Amino acid sequence: MNQTLETSTRKVILSMLKTQGPLSVQDIAKQLGITEMAVRRHIHSMEKDNLLEATLMRQAMGRPTSVYTLAPQADELFPKKYLQLTLDLLDELLEDEGQTKIERLFEGRQDKLEARYQPRMQAKDLEARVAELAQIQNENGYMVDWTDEGDDRYVLSEHNCPIAKVANTYQQACQCELNLFRNLLDASVERTECLAKGASKCVYIISKK
Repeated sequence: MNQTLETSTRKVILSMLKTQGPLSVQDIAKQLGITEMAVRRHIHSMEKDNLLEATLMRQAMGRPTSVYTLAPQADELFPKKYLQLTLDLLDELLEDEGQTKIERLFEGRQDKLEARYQPRMQAKDLEARVAELAQIQNENGYMVDWTDEGDDRYVLSEHNCPIAKVANTYQQACQCELNLFRNLLDASVERTECLAKGASKCVYIISKK
């Protein structure tokens, strides 16, 4: 079985479990018209990826049989509308409360992020703080790399922005990120390129104050 078919069958099984609830290997094989051995191979793979959970179900006759349901992690594989919901809520807030309220909202988010990450910056020199910031941003999906330019000067680049569509509409997101970097690094930070303004990446020049 080629890789494309393997992936397609896996997606179909996940969709079946999403829409039909608990199913046994026999149920899945019958609906798909494939062998139980083939189904078990897919099940085993998805269990390894923590996408499925198995429970034993007693039957009127014979031995108990395993039925499978989606694990919580599998929910992320299905379409979500979080981005549009976020934009709609921000638009409503802007219309009802005005620009000042939007700014306070982003500033509040900045404060929360700063409180969360500041402990990771303690007892570190500037280079170590830059490295830690890069790690934090990578954990959040920003695809960061950084270089040491010498003389306590660093260049940090973000090649992806998980909140790009929000930032394109609400520039406060970009300003709060810049302020967050300055506070976490306790350094001079200037942004020279910005994804939200059409650049291919966000670039920050970092140096001692």
